[in-house]
Amino acid sequence: MSIRPSPSRSPLLHRILVPPGLWFGCLVLLAGIVYLPALRGEFLWDDGGHVTKAALRSWEGLGRIWFQVGATQQYYPILHTAFWLEHRLWGDAPAGYHAITIVFHALAAGLFGTVLQRIGVPGARLAALLFLLHPVCVESVAWIAEQKNTLSTVLYLSAALIYLRFTATRTRAAYLCSTFVFVLALLTKSVTATLPAALLLVGYLQRGRLNLRTDVLPLLPWFAFGAGAGLHTAWVEQTLIGAQGPEFDLTWPQRLILAGRAVWFYLGKLLWPAELVFIYPRWTIDAAHAWSYLFPATAVLLVAALAWVGRVHRGPLVAVLYFGGTLFPVLGFLDVYPFIFSYVADHFQYLASLGMFALAGAGLHTGLRSAAPWLRQSVLALIILAFGTLTLLRSAVYRDQITLYTTTIAQNPACWMAHNNLGDRLLVAGRITEAIGHFEAALRIRPDHANARNNLGNALARLPDRAAEAIREYRQALQLRPHFAEAHFGLANVLIRNPDTLAAAAEHYAAAVQAKPDYAEAHANLGVILTTFPGRSADAIQHLQHATRLKPDYVDAHSNLALVLANTPGRQLEAIDHYQKALSLKPGLIEARLNLGVLLSQYSDRRHEALAHAELLLQMKPDLESAQTLLAQLKAGAPP
Repeated sequence: MSIRPSPSRSPLLHRILVPPGLWFGCLVLLAGIVYLPALRGEFLWDDGGHVTKAALRSWEGLGRIWFQVGATQQYYPILHTAFWLEHRLWGDAPAGYHAITIVFHALAAGLFGTVLQRIGVPGARLAALLFLLHPVCVESVAWIAEQKNTLSTVLYLSAALIYLRFTATRTRAAYLCSTFVFVLALLTKSVTATLPAALLLVGYLQRGRLNLRTDVLPLLPWFAFGAGAGLHTAWVEQTLIGAQGPEFDLTWPQRLILAGRAVWFYLGKLLWPAELVFIYPRWTIDAAHAWSYLFPATAVLLVAALAWVGRVHRGPLVAVLYFGGTLFPVLGFLDVYPFIFSYVADHFQYLASLGMFALAGAGLHTGLRSAAPWLRQSVLALIILAFGTLTLLRSAVYRDQITLYTTTIAQNPACWMAHNNLGDRLLVAGRITEAIGHFEAALRIRPDHANARNNLGNALARLPDRAAEAIREYRQALQLRPHFAEAHFGLANVLIRNPDTLAAAAEHYAAAVQAKPDYAEAHANLGVILTTFPGRSADAIQHLQHATRLKPDYVDAHSNLALVLANTPGRQLEAIDHYQKALSLKPGLIEARLNLGVLLSQYSDRRHEALAHAELLLQMKPDLESAQTLLAQLKAGAPP
């Protein structure tokens, strides 16, 4: 990769030179075409943990996103503010989130090409096309949770562009603006902390040396911000997400081997993007085998060789240093939660891959500079067709969870997570027998997997003759994880069927809300069961009210709360409000509408409302005797 004093034009693209605005539009259109299957896709795996939860959809919830660590799955407030705004625009419709993620990816590709042009790297737009279309990026673009990758890269490259303006003008405004955008990037995803190091590499690429005053000192605050963001993310990964335990107990020799192997793995997937897998097999890192050290050793030798070549051509060295440096947070020196499944993932190298795409674009530009025009355009067409087709096919894998996990299991049969998650989706689809088979497969691979035990219990509980087996699985899940809220909840749901175990069911519902205070369903069920115990109606009302606050659209909670309030002296008007809320959410509730009609009929100024409900009930169910009786009493003016 050589350096020119001014932005270059790739010979591969000289016939399609377009203004920047139209170029960005073409990238968005092309991304929309190759990601069309994903655009039609549903929510995947942990998308529900990123798309704004009901409790955070208010202005108060937006404040919690910013100021309450743990309110969201990861503390990335810019990302979750974006999700908050998106939910206001299209609610829970997956297409909106997919569309904006695809647009962010296209913008990132356009900004990438612009940065390369600004620093004089040849083949800039070709490199942008490679990044846009390469199938290794599909995981970051087709998976809504990875919007943090696409959005943070847009901010990362925007900050880089503004900083490059600062290096040319040395104005305070440019410096402050670039710093502000860099902080926004950090608050979207902390891997962007590598940007100041990347900017130093740009300085070295352009001049072959770095100046302490002009190159290094302005970036020292950025290094400090990045270090703070990185340390905070590492703390969140460990303490809140769960990146700790025996799966993460690696010695430093093992971590060194892992880092070397991961670097070569990622390079291999960029050069030959075959057999891409959502969850790759988890490697066994054995420091006792001498050959294992070939991975880090050959990586060091590559850098040394490029440093020697760098006396003449600095580009390859800079590209490799950028690639390895940007990958550093996920090479194994720091623990991240996905390591529990696999040490590598396609989305880990989304940002880091820019270095390799820049090198590839420059290499193709140089290699084909003197080729015939027809050959250059043929190469361009082949790249677009080949990578575009691979990305189109790969993005189709992400259209729904059953397809994603089925494909993953076919490629990685030992992936217990995929078996468990596929079983969960099959259970939702009512395919109980198939779901049980996958839960059992997950447990054969990993018997201590509490989630799979709990899910197997959920599946068995749906079969009328297997309740005892369900109880056994729930209890085993609780032995593995005593404060497992969902297992307490599932066990209580089975125990509540037997009048002799109602007290035990109440204890497990209480344990569920203690372990997970925002568990709306557990609060609601605990409230319902407490109504069966003498003198506990006040506690029942408290839990049901809490359920409706946590989940305002929880129909059953509103209906059950109304039923308890209606039988509590002096609280009938509150009952009416909750019945009306339940019916506004689900108008077809026969019993709730009947109860509301009876309540309204007790107020002389609201008997006309009761009459309307009685008439509507008879339209819905003409043979409903209780509605016929209520209507007759109301028309006769008699009390109900």
